[in-house]
Amino acid sequence: MFNRPRNALIVLMLVLHGGCSSCSRAPSIKISAEPPAPPREFRGVWVAAVANIDWPSQAGLSVDRQLSEMAAILDRAASLHLNAIILQVRPSCDALYPSALEPWSEYLTGRQGLAPAPFYDPLATWVREAHKRGLELHAWFNPYRARHISAKTPDAVTHVANAQPHIVRKFNNYEWLDPGDAAARQHTLNVILDVVRRYDIDGVHLDDYFYPYASQLKGLPGNDFPDAQTYQRYRSTGGTLARADWRRDNVNVLIRSIHEGVKAAKPHVKFGISPFGIWRPNHPPGVAGMDPFEELYADSKLWLQKGWCDYFTPQLYWALGAPKQPYAKLLRWWAMQNTMGRHLWPGNSASNVVKAKDPWPASEIVNQISATRADSAAGGNILFSMAPLLRDANGVSSALRAGPYAQPALIPVSPWMNTASSPLAAPELSTSADSSAGTKLAWRPMNNQDPWLWGVWARQGTAWHFAVHPGSSRGAMIARQSPAIDEVRVFAVDRAGNAGASARATIGK
Repeated sequence: MFNRPRNALIVLMLVLHGGCSSCSRAPSIKISAEPPAPPREFRGVWVAAVANIDWPSQAGLSVDRQLSEMAAILDRAASLHLNAIILQVRPSCDALYPSALEPWSEYLTGRQGLAPAPFYDPLATWVREAHKRGLELHAWFNPYRARHISAKTPDAVTHVANAQPHIVRKFNNYEWLDPGDAAARQHTLNVILDVVRRYDIDGVHLDDYFYPYASQLKGLPGNDFPDAQTYQRYRSTGGTLARADWRRDNVNVLIRSIHEGVKAAKPHVKFGISPFGIWRPNHPPGVAGMDPFEELYADSKLWLQKGWCDYFTPQLYWALGAPKQPYAKLLRWWAMQNTMGRHLWPGNSASNVVKAKDPWPASEIVNQISATRADSAAGGNILFSMAPLLRDANGVSSALRAGPYAQPALIPVSPWMNTASSPLAAPELSTSADSSAGTKLAWRPMNNQDPWLWGVWARQGTAWHFAVHPGSSRGAMIARQSPAIDEVRVFAVDRAGNAGASARATIGK
């Protein structure tokens, strides 16, 4: 199912649309003698493994079934013109890939520590198949959770709770690495950098779990995280921070270490963070809700202002009209904190279209994307999660495909991490007539090395249409259509998102 021919031709059938009226920064069609700059917008989706939310749909599925579900997710993402998958590879100090540091996840095989049989490497397969479809693959790590309440099988012998029990705290059927212990932070950093070095991933991603949520700590002394001994050890060595400040500093140290470690290992790999959507209540004025600064000890504004990430994805999981969490005002507030000019790609809860009570209409997600586009400082969205998109729950996928994601887009360039050594040359481009099918368009890179992607502009009269092809592609079949396609421009795109010079071909002239 995965062995597509390297040089298979794709039929390029371009249909005139009304354009992207809500996306002035990423138009799909422009009336001009020359094509516009390529449209750019981050369009990501989280694929969660914990509790088998998205993939695999059940623990212990056969390898063939796992691969079939993987292909269905990737094909749906490509058909919706998404351009990035945020794949959870470490739900609870476990791994959805072969690791010498942590055991296989029970969410994959049904028992922690049990490898898939017949053996395969799920992460390597996800990366390869995502790239075949022109999708980035970001590896999503939960930094400190060591056991989730949904877990059913015992911790494996190699699990950190057994291998390093002194850095693990157990409470309420959870297990948690102690963020105040330097060995715990180092373990998480080692796990992340191991993946960065061994896999051709495009990004590292953290979610909003640092210290546990208050609801997970109920019933403990003071309803507080059990790190008294760790804090006393810190104080006994001369530490002077108050306990809450010390906890925030512990998280800050990890964030900065991951950012620096990823950049030292592979400068082109993005580091993204998805914190709770509110920094603190009343920021901006009138906003109410949980205070992650005090509850999760997450000073997310600091991370953004220090530039310790390449993209920042506050989880704006409320409806546009939520009176205490106004979407546009929260997004604008985050934009004002982005003094280092990092990417601002808010997270949106597509899963709310399947809420048991008062489910959202698909138009809510479409309108949130429009609200993001209306803020010039934001450049995309990430949707949680894949499951409703896969089954088109409440018509959400249809609404995206017919509306804001009707046309493809490249991921925005990250100029602060640009590693391009020289501009990409225009490819060699040729056409040949096929009397039955149309015109065969063929291209290849000048240096015979695949770029990351190919961008293709096709002109019908004075209207330009954009398409994206994987870097391994070598051409497309231009089907006969009316009005006819008159001209094509093809250019390469590198891993940093830079577009090269274009080659031009006229059709039927």
